[in-house]
Amino acid sequence: MPRKGQAERRQVGVDSKFKSTNVQRFINRLMQRGKKSVAQRVTYDALDLMKEKSKQESIDIFKKAIKNATPLVKVKARRIGGSTYQVPIEVGHFEGESIGSRWIIQAARKRHGRSLVDKLANELMDAANGQGAAVKKRDETHRMAEANKAFAHYRF
Repeated sequence: MPRKGQAERRQVGVDSKFKSTNVQRFINRLMQRGKKSVAQRVTYDALDLMKEKSKQESIDIFKKAIKNATPLVKVKARRIGGSTYQVPIEVGHFEGESIGSRWIIQAARKRHGRSLVDKLANELMDAANGQGAAVKKRDETHRMAEANKAFAHYRF
């Protein structure tokens, strides 16, 4: 086993419009095939659309949506004595935000609608209100962890 330790966390810069590292990470996760300008345009247009619809600051809605979709625990499969257990594990701050924003993006892509801008804006607003597929997935993950709490002593 390698004994070099953990890799250093890569520093992500801030985005050009909101000067936020959270928005920059979200843009990077939304990006496909290296097309960052497309991901930026989609994200900024979705945030502008949210501001028009809700009459609130879009960055506040965005932060609340990420917070509501962030899981506190996750389950990980662990094989012990021929049987596989779903072991609940706490999720760190950065990993939780990463998972939450990934779920929001996946849910937005699965939604029915005309453009990704509309779908992303609606999913972010739903997540900020405690609804939507991303929050549902977080609740489902928490339920799985609660159901398998008996296996928590099999930690990694």
